[in-house]
Amino acid sequence: MATQDPSEPTSESSSNTRQAPDVTVIGAGIIGISCAVQLQAKGLSVAVIDKLPPADATSHGNAGIFAECGCIPVATPGFIWQLPQMLLDPQGPLSLPLGYLPKLTCWGTSFALNTRMQRFRHISQSLAALLKDATRLHLEQAAMTGADAYAKAAPYYYLYKDKAAFEADKLAWDTRSQHGNTYDLLGSEEVHQRESAVSPDFNFAVSLHNHGFSPNPGMLVKTMARHFVEHGGELITGEVSQIRLKEGQAEAVVTDRGIYQVNKLVIAGGAWSAKLAEQLGHKVPLESERGYHVQIQNPGIKLHAPIMFSAGKLVATPMEGGIRFAGLVEFGGLKADPNYDFCDRLLHHAETLFPEIDTTDHVKWMGHRPSISDSLPVIGRSPDHSNVLYAFGHQHMGLVLGPRTGRIITELVTTGESEIDLKPYRIDRF
Repeated sequence: MATQDPSEPTSESSSNTRQAPDVTVIGAGIIGISCAVQLQAKGLSVAVIDKLPPADATSHGNAGIFAECGCIPVATPGFIWQLPQMLLDPQGPLSLPLGYLPKLTCWGTSFALNTRMQRFRHISQSLAALLKDATRLHLEQAAMTGADAYAKAAPYYYLYKDKAAFEADKLAWDTRSQHGNTYDLLGSEEVHQRESAVSPDFNFAVSLHNHGFSPNPGMLVKTMARHFVEHGGELITGEVSQIRLKEGQAEAVVTDRGIYQVNKLVIAGGAWSAKLAEQLGHKVPLESERGYHVQIQNPGIKLHAPIMFSAGKLVATPMEGGIRFAGLVEFGGLKADPNYDFCDRLLHHAETLFPEIDTTDHVKWMGHRPSISDSLPVIGRSPDHSNVLYAFGHQHMGLVLGPRTGRIITELVTTGESEIDLKPYRIDRF
């Protein structure tokens, strides 16, 4: 069980004496805390339960991008045929240990079926609906919670070696344009004027509008959580093991710290949510995308805005205290130890992108991104338990979709309706 850091926002209540709040949220990452602060802003009493302090897991270790362009799922047409090359490439973006392959069979089959063009178009449209105005929503939520320093508007660059490489991504860019993303195309001179540290081997870029990033995603969530506690919110440190039901309703949450009565319950526990959903009768095809990052703390170069290195499938982001490189994916489940040697690929790409970078002083990290086989999250009411709502499975889009998910959950709790059609994200779609 995690020990509460004295610097963390704290608010603990005895499970024997407390009165159940209006809403209890399981999960203290960006999704859970976004739900909590937005519910609280509507005048509701809210408690958040997690085994770790806010943002001490996946919400700490992401690329930090408010990627409104993220409507392109991993399961693109033709992706399956690219897998052997990715897995054999010693510097490739994907790792799949052979011992884990049998456990991935069902999930992988479902994933493969979602690479069909018809499914690709449906998934892209469904993601785009969630991503609309994501940067604006982030800036507004950060301002509301005093976290302005950790949410910034900025261009987001997709970097290519040349225009031909960009044109090879035609399906992705046509799809982004179709869903309202706008951008400028930059030639070699403008690329290197904007980001002088970029290697001269890269001579073409796309500069996306209406994007942004967090220079410290962990502190973004921690600051929001502190605001939540200061305004009467309750943070409970405990690992949830069971949801107790009574007459078809969630009655209580069982943790290793005690049993907590609930009125309405939001399950927003990231990669650990599937086991709770299964207790409530829904088997969700969710796997952990074990994502890695390396933060180079004294890089010796300057980066002004986030850059997606298209060929390597990773992002370089200017962070407080250095430059973060994130984006590799390993499938190995929730229990295996991190393979930090995998991070050496990120260091290789860092030196490819920025020849003058000093990678000596760096920190390696691994976290679990909750990846559902159709690349869409589960958001909405339980069809079986009317006081339970789901908000999990955002794969590598968790940060960008935090405010939107919080807004949807708040609408469902307060009005029973959502401003967007939630059918694509229903838990019973599988």
